[in-house]
Amino acid sequence: MQDRFKNHINTNLPFLSEKKLLIAISGGLDSVVLAYLCHQLKLNVALAHCNFNLRGHESDADEDFVLNLAKQFDLELFVEHFNTETYANTQKLSIQMAARELRYNWFSDLANDLGFDYILTAHHADDNLETFLINLTRGTGLNGLTGIPEINDTIVRPLLPFSREAIEAYANVNHIKWREDSSNASDKYLRNKLRHHVIPILKETNSELLQNFKATLEHLKDTAAIVKESINTVKENAVEPCSGNQLKVKISEFKNRNNSKAYLYEMFKDYGFTQWATIVSLLDAQAGKQVLSETHRLIKDRDHLILTDLPSENQTAYSITEDNKSLEIPLGILFFDEADAIFKTPKTIIFIDKDKLKFPLYIRQWQEGDSFYPLGMKGKKKLSKYFKDEKLSLVDKENVWLLVSDDTIVWVIGKRADERFKVGQNTTNIFKITLDQVL
Repeated sequence: MQDRFKNHINTNLPFLSEKKLLIAISGGLDSVVLAYLCHQLKLNVALAHCNFNLRGHESDADEDFVLNLAKQFDLELFVEHFNTETYANTQKLSIQMAARELRYNWFSDLANDLGFDYILTAHHADDNLETFLINLTRGTGLNGLTGIPEINDTIVRPLLPFSREAIEAYANVNHIKWREDSSNASDKYLRNKLRHHVIPILKETNSELLQNFKATLEHLKDTAAIVKESINTVKENAVEPCSGNQLKVKISEFKNRNNSKAYLYEMFKDYGFTQWATIVSLLDAQAGKQVLSETHRLIKDRDHLILTDLPSENQTAYSITEDNKSLEIPLGILFFDEADAIFKTPKTIIFIDKDKLKFPLYIRQWQEGDSFYPLGMKGKKKLSKYFKDEKLSLVDKENVWLLVSDDTIVWVIGKRADERFKVGQNTTNIFKITLDQVL
């Protein structure tokens, strides 16, 4: 296996030979063999061990074992202790997911702080098969069936082509010792059930299971690449530029496809949605209908679907005194100044008669029933009617802020000033307000 591993590194991962590497080591068979193999190749490695404090003295014994291994190889070792159960309870995660999150966050911090180029983990071919089956049993898309990536940003898995059987055989031939994690013997976790009961039967049925599985993964990855190319084409045609933290896509691009549900899934799967039939129905729904996930919402707006974060339930108001020179609001920064004259300006600048204002002024979001006198027009208009005439989407309307004086609208900020506060022939104090919008 030493020769096969060396050939694999030289052929498929040659960049590792000249990089600073951090090996994630638990003390178990896989990570210990990875450390041995990398040490034999004289790669520039250090070790990182997580003590999750989940198995009492056994966890401490794992740490001592790794410490001795680092001394044997004369390698730098980093150890971190975690209160995993507390973290899992606080973050509402399973113990396994909490440990995974803690582990990878710490590895990433180490790499960033100490200049490691890559983090090596000891996932192998059997782990890949287990992950495939786990995703299959839980329900997944195509990406969930393409296996564990050998390279994922700074994470590299050099043992992925090798079976657990080959790794253990190498350890036994070379008299390598390792630690056994007692939790691996339990059938409490789905992965262990598959490892102990399902996969042995599959291997018994087909002695070339892992080789055939590898070929299947290659076919699935090829198919995934074709799907990705098609999705990217749809994205290029569908996504339109828009302001703020939004994603705006043309409905026609999905209705013109044979399987609109599949394209919608690929477009919005990363935002926590599960109601895919309802999302498909948005294509023909009335404007304003929306579908919510725990973090986002998808809104039908005429000819588009608009994706946004869930809006905050907290209504915020801001006050402005005569001494204020600037104020930061969600739309950007407002600047206040005196002016000697007025001139034609964009919608982000207004000139008003300061003597008509009653300080403090306030800035708030619009409410149903609000009305104003649009500059240049005679008569009053409800904001809801103004928004309709301006063809503002639901999201646009939610991002409308008002400058008010004694609860009278002075400016629909960035859109339209009020006629009642305009500068006239008798104005002696001209007040200039500029909105510097956030890009």
